[in-house]
Amino acid sequence: MPTPTPTIHTTGLRITAIVCAALMASHAVQAAPPTDPNLLKQLRPGFVEGYLPSGTWVDSLALLPPPPAAGSPAHAADDAVFQLSRTLKDSPRWLQAEKDSVLAFPKAPQAFQCALGITISAEATPHLNMLMRRTLADAGLATYKAKDFYKRQRPFMAGNDAICTPKDEASLRKDGSYPSGHSALGWAWGLVLSEIAPERSNALAQRAKAFGQSRAVCGVHWQSDVDAGQLVASAVVAQLHGNATFTEQLALARAEVEAARKAGTSAATAEECALETQALTKPAAEPAK
Repeated sequence: MPTPTPTIHTTGLRITAIVCAALMASHAVQAAPPTDPNLLKQLRPGFVEGYLPSGTWVDSLALLPPPPAAGSPAHAADDAVFQLSRTLKDSPRWLQAEKDSVLAFPKAPQAFQCALGITISAEATPHLNMLMRRTLADAGLATYKAKDFYKRQRPFMAGNDAICTPKDEASLRKDGSYPSGHSALGWAWGLVLSEIAPERSNALAQRAKAFGQSRAVCGVHWQSDVDAGQLVASAVVAQLHGNATFTEQLALARAEVEAARKAGTSAATAEECALETQALTKPAAEPAK
């Protein structure tokens, strides 16, 4: 006896069942963005890949103007900031700039703990911690097209002046000064953290600015390097909002911060945060307003 042809109703049910099964399977395997650095590509020991695929970073060479030419008023302004930085050696602001030079985790995000008001760590806020680790790579790598093209000499090099991190001197001499990678990633952190905690945006923006300015205090970047790094960072963060993994981890990080606020966890002692504020509000190497 021949097998009856399925009715339209039966066929529709089968299709619906297949679609539902596929959707359920898709949701079952979909996982949150990783918080374990061992699950990500290592760019170098301790530094993981960003969210943006290699080669898709902001074109800093096309975005930025050339650095100030020797003898120009802009270069004179750069030099004035550098000369001011020489008066800050061993001051609280100099020591804070040394702390701000650290990009290795777990210490790096601690620079923003007082401004954010909570502890940032792989244990307390795993998604926030990973968000900062990966945006560090995206913002930092985006500066290299301009860095490698201009190969600008850093301010301390001509006169072999002191810097706040002598151990880094050899590597800094080989790395172009324009734009500042530290300034780019610090400004990117400030923008991203301000989205997560808009009620703290003023403090976070000020801390991000100071984080970049620490490079001028150290004498390892010209002021124009710092300013250019901030521009690159703004473009990178705008680009990141088109990345689904970034936006998902951003939402998860926001939930972590809200939970930490409700739990009443604090970033550091009041004394530690007061000392940071005092160091950052002292006269620093930056242009006169």
